[in-house]
Amino acid sequence: MTPTDSHTFMQQALALAAQSLLITAPNPRVGCVITSPDGQVLGQGATQRAGQAHAEIMALRDAADRGHSVVGAIAYVTLEPCSHQGRTGPCCDALAAAGVKKVVAAIGDPNPLVTGQGFVRLQAAGVEVEIGPGGTESRELNLGFFSRMVRQTPWVRMKLAASLDGKTALDNGVSQWITSPAARTDGHAWRARACAVLTGIGTVLADNPKLDVRLVETPRQPALVVIDSRLETPLEAALFVPGRALYIYAAVANAEKQAALAARGATVVLLPNADGKVDLRAMLRDLARREINELHVEAGEKLNGSLIREGLVDEFVVYLAPKLIGQGRGMAHFGPLQDLAQALPLEFKSTAMLGPDLRVLARVCGRDVF
Repeated sequence: MTPTDSHTFMQQALALAAQSLLITAPNPRVGCVITSPDGQVLGQGATQRAGQAHAEIMALRDAADRGHSVVGAIAYVTLEPCSHQGRTGPCCDALAAAGVKKVVAAIGDPNPLVTGQGFVRLQAAGVEVEIGPGGTESRELNLGFFSRMVRQTPWVRMKLAASLDGKTALDNGVSQWITSPAARTDGHAWRARACAVLTGIGTVLADNPKLDVRLVETPRQPALVVIDSRLETPLEAALFVPGRALYIYAAVANAEKQAALAARGATVVLLPNADGKVDLRAMLRDLARREINELHVEAGEKLNGSLIREGLVDEFVVYLAPKLIGQGRGMAHFGPLQDLAQALPLEFKSTAMLGPDLRVLARVCGRDVF
């Protein structure tokens, strides 16, 4: 096999992984392509819902369904095959038992339960291992999983919709709609890929939102997280959706209200900081323990500002409408800064036109080095 062939098959595996974008959480999005030594595709697959088959197993099943033997075959997989017994069995053992001769993996698994052990067990079983192309793409596809495994916090993505002069609402709070239907639909696609959507009590009281995914098809709804220091969430709020996980983080105990919220299906977590507000950093650690990989923030300027001020946001999805509002509410309230050197440095990752609006994906410089 040539390097070109290896790149081609890994790109196929990455495309399969991307197809499972909305279903694998809290597991990583993984794809696998199994080929004969001369380059015939024998089987392929992607990781399914948590508790169901991983990509390698799906590819082995596909090969069997096609009537192909995989003895002596090459498996191209976008992440190191797992080596531990979790919701499913070890994929490295399944590949070795099937007779696969070589595994080309895009990148190692950051899970402390794996971290190279999949490669070790494959080699011990006589399977050749190669760290192949596609590592950057695989990591990008799974930044939330890598973040949770390495930093013990989710990857935090803040969504903002604003006018060209950076206003997210009029002075009177009216914001529907600054951006176009195309931008709003795209925003729902970002919600859909997240494990949870976060907002603040200010947004809950002002807008009574559901913050669910409606404008794109999705097999699951992300959990909802509300920062509500004094437990002011109304029991009749629209955010109580049957079957969807709801976490309310508070700073002030109120046994009666906590019981009432719990009766509506919410999980109330008390995490006060020294100022009597929710400890946001501790909240992220708690969400990671609850297997939240990607956290999608849609909040008001005060909570946005608090998250930015504490250095907790990793990247921004910003929709800019071609209009000027003048006086109004901004994207995030923090500062004032005394020097431009104190500004949060960002790197533009991509831009796209969505109808009349511009989408900018910007990442905090150096934030993805972990």
